[in-house]
Amino acid sequence: MAKELSVIKSFGGYWRRYEHASSELGCDMKFHVFIPPATDGTKFPVLYFLSGLTCTDENFVQKAGGHRRAADLGIALVVPDTSPRGLGVEGEDDKMHIGTAAGFYLDATQSKWSKYRMYSYVTKELPQLLKDDKAFAALDTTNTSIFGHSMGGHGALTIGLMNPDTYKSISAFAPMCDCSAGPLGSEAMAAYLGEDNKESWKQYDACEVAATYSGPKLPHILIDQGDDDDFWKNGNLNGDKFEKAAQQSGKLSVKLRMQSGYGHSYFFISTFVADHIEHHAKHLKPGSL
Repeated sequence: MAKELSVIKSFGGYWRRYEHASSELGCDMKFHVFIPPATDGTKFPVLYFLSGLTCTDENFVQKAGGHRRAADLGIALVVPDTSPRGLGVEGEDDKMHIGTAAGFYLDATQSKWSKYRMYSYVTKELPQLLKDDKAFAALDTTNTSIFGHSMGGHGALTIGLMNPDTYKSISAFAPMCDCSAGPLGSEAMAAYLGEDNKESWKQYDACEVAATYSGPKLPHILIDQGDDDDFWKNGNLNGDKFEKAAQQSGKLSVKLRMQSGYGHSYFFISTFVADHIEHHAKHLKPGSL
């Protein structure tokens, strides 16, 4: 069960922070849940947000302001951390893109990183906890969508497409779409999955997952990308490649919005986060807009 760490009221609802012992990751993990204003018995659909490199479960909560529109529309937000913490893995704090705060939402296969199982944590352990723990009785855990930023955008795209029966809609801010080739993503893939096992990288590469997607037809995937984003300029994101890969599948459509003058930070996210909340509301709560 989860231990409540803090409660903050905002826009009539509550951000609640929790901690629990994770069997997947072998450490205690923190996460945030936003519960909109409610009368007794209300059940809210759940929108997961996956954060990017160097982040914790607090960055989106404190900087994005997305809970204002979520409160209006009656959508709960769940924000997990970005990696296991304090495992004592050699080098886990040496690089911003490998180790602490850089879990890449995959299940590592290299023994050194064997507890880096953020894919299973996000798709299995955390949802099961939300379903089983009475503290989250207000959440409709059968009605979910997913979005994220940067590394978390990569996570939202791959997890959403790999589990189309779980998540009703997908969106991302400046996602890392081509992790097999991007400078930061490819180094992380090599560390977690093995330098000589590049075939296994494809299952966590959003472009590869989109190009080979054969599941049910999904709502269009919304992506916002700033054109003054240094990570975009240096080839770490590649949303345009993802758009082409999605077209190749014949079952996916992508709305890639290039935003003039915007960078990679939460100033960018906070500008467009209401659009993303509304995008998901159309599918989580049809008729709410």
